[in-house]
Amino acid sequence: MTLPARNTLSKEERLYCKRDIERLLADGRWGSVGFLRFRYIPQNGQEYARLMVSVPKKNFKRAVKRNLLKRRIRESFRLRKALAANIDILFTYTSKEIASQEQINTWMDEILYKVSGNGQKQD
Repeated sequence: MTLPARNTLSKEERLYCKRDIERLLADGRWGSVGFLRFRYIPQNGQEYARLMVSVPKKNFKRAVKRNLLKRRIRESFRLRKALAANIDILFTYTSKEIASQEQINTWMDEILYKVSGNGQKQD
């Protein structure tokens, strides 16, 4: 009996290396949907997508609210990571309002559709 593949975000799927982040910020394409601004590189040289999430302290002083939004964004991406292969992507939350999980899921679907090459490319 084989165990089913775990649908988690492993450390390899997190974007944390300074060199990779600098490359993403310098060379990445960008776009915005709802309260989510995103920057991405279409081909990261890996077999999987890597993710980074930012919620500015300027908008939410309390860490509890920042962490809530980061968890919601990561969860939405985790459930849809099969749609986004071989990309590095950074999400930045831009509003001072807390969006619901359903809103974030809708935005994530739209973003991953654009990023996967099915939508128009952002520059």
